Amino acid sequence: MSTFLSWLGGLVLRFVSYFGALAVLTGELTYSLFRSRIRWAEVGRQLVSIGFGSQIQVIVTGAATGAVFAAQVYYKFNQLGLDSLVGGIVALAMCRELGPVLTALMLAGRIGATMAAEIGTMKVTEQVDALRSLGVHPVDYLVAPRFIAMLFSVPLLIGESIRFGIAAARLMAVGAYNVPEAFYNDQLYKNVDHIDVIFGMTKGLAYGYIIVIMACHQGLTVRQGAVGVGRGTTAAVFYTSMAILIANFFLSLLLNYIWPIAAT
Repeated sequence: MSTFLSWLGGLVLRFVSYFGALAVLTGELTYSLFRSRIRWAEVGRQLVSIGFGSQIQVIVTGAATGAVFAAQVYYKFNQLGLDSLVGGIVALAMCRELGPVLTALMLAGRIGATMAAEIGTMKVTEQVDALRSLGVHPVDYLVAPRFIAMLFSVPLLIGESIRFGIAAARLMAVGAYNVPEAFYNDQLYKNVDHIDVIFGMTKGLAYGYIIVIMACHQGLTVRQGAVGVGRGTTAAVFYTSMAILIANFFLSLLLNYIWPIAAT
């Protein structure tokens, strides 16, 4: 019993310590954004890396998800004589859940791993210490530009994923399964509007924050040389992916509660 309590206590302490470190990094980042000079050249480089560099990944993810989800919905709805509802259901799911979450998970794997590996390599090769010796705060130079680039890029990438997912779903339903296009469009426009797209893109802001903070924290705390960089990169992908899935649950509840109130 004492062994279990000791293990549980250690787990709780590590959990609190980790989120405390994330809170400290968030505070330093906030200070950098409002009180320090923004390095716009580095922001531009990160925008190209995150936004432009993720195009193929986002397009394939959105289109494949929309197409396969449309096929699955059609198979079941066809048995119920509700073929025309396929467009509205797929588009709503893409806007509110599938587009934001799957895009964020793909970015966590690609961008989160890249950030953790780049900063971790700089840490073990003492480049981070060199920045401090030159009077440059590492958060100002390494974290803030990545954060700004993510805030711009992730909502737009989610919107792109949603658009290609809806287009692929239309191609499957109307082109492959011969759902009447007029009925398909009618249900699509009745059940989905710009609020649903904003719903998904708002989630993207939160996911962008999660990816940057967790990935950069892993990079800045790397130890044990090349082995530590590998472990930190793996941990960054794992932690950000889990955090995105958990945050999605609470964000969905919160946003579904807020939108009706805002509408009234």
